[in-house]
Amino acid sequence: MSRKKLRAAVVGVGYLGQFHAEKLAALKDVELVGVADADPARARHIAAKHGCAAHTDPGTLLGAVDLVSIAVPTERHHEVALVFLQAGVHVLLEKPVTKTLEEADALLGAARAKGVLLAVGHLERFNPAFRALAQTFGRPLYIECERLSGFKQRGIDVDVVLDLMIHDLDLVRALARSEIGQVSACGFPVMTDAIDIANVRIEFANGCVANLSASRVSQAPVRKLRVFQSGEYASADLQAGKLRVVRRDPRGGEIAQDESAFEERDALRAEIENFVAAVRGGRPPLVTGEDGRAALALALEVSRLVHARLQRYAAVAR
Repeated sequence: MSRKKLRAAVVGVGYLGQFHAEKLAALKDVELVGVADADPARARHIAAKHGCAAHTDPGTLLGAVDLVSIAVPTERHHEVALVFLQAGVHVLLEKPVTKTLEEADALLGAARAKGVLLAVGHLERFNPAFRALAQTFGRPLYIECERLSGFKQRGIDVDVVLDLMIHDLDLVRALARSEIGQVSACGFPVMTDAIDIANVRIEFANGCVANLSASRVSQAPVRKLRVFQSGEYASADLQAGKLRVVRRDPRGGEIAQDESAFEERDALRAEIENFVAAVRGGRPPLVTGEDGRAALALALEVSRLVHARLQRYAAVAR
């Protein structure tokens, strides 16, 4: 006997949301019943591709869906997600979860009150190279992240910390598994009035140290993660889906090296499958609303430190 299909929709079918619609439409136990977008022509175009209804008002989907994937601009995350959570709909919300911690707390409260799931789209958690690394390294001593991107007009509604670095802030939190001690950061505007390049050093309470760099004004894309712990280290190329692990044999002191390449790297499909399975199984998703809030809190602190440093420099220059 086949299982009843979960009814799904996507709100915001721009560059990223169109792929959410594509992945949901491909799942056998999901029915994509509709998409919504502020641009009526865009909504109709994506809806026609998947044989579902087109909407401009997300509220018209209420009562017709069990779960929704939301990929609207960040400033609308709270407004749109709250409507669905309060209606008892499970929500997958793109990162960053919201613009403020108060908005994030409101969403978490609504999800708890209605007993529904709030998942956050920190996509790199589903990168197979990262997942293999995370299963191997239990007590990192030092973590180094580098995330570089060429300049694009898309995504500049937030600075580079909330646009790019927040991915790695989430990853290092997941790896360190510890409370945060001290944070220091610097960053600068280059192509926009916001911060386009940033660097942060995080010291965790358990002694782990992480150093992260992010830029959206670089020549070539780079997404690399290096992790060091006693007797071994790993280098993950998240862009290429490759992982290299180097270990010292404690008995003979010899060095062994293993390299893995991951052919299947559809992290978005894995993320959506995890969300749907969590909804069907009544269990937490891999990246919870609480995880999204914690990453946002750290990103906002990094942004605050960056701006405070720039203000000090400006005062000295005067």
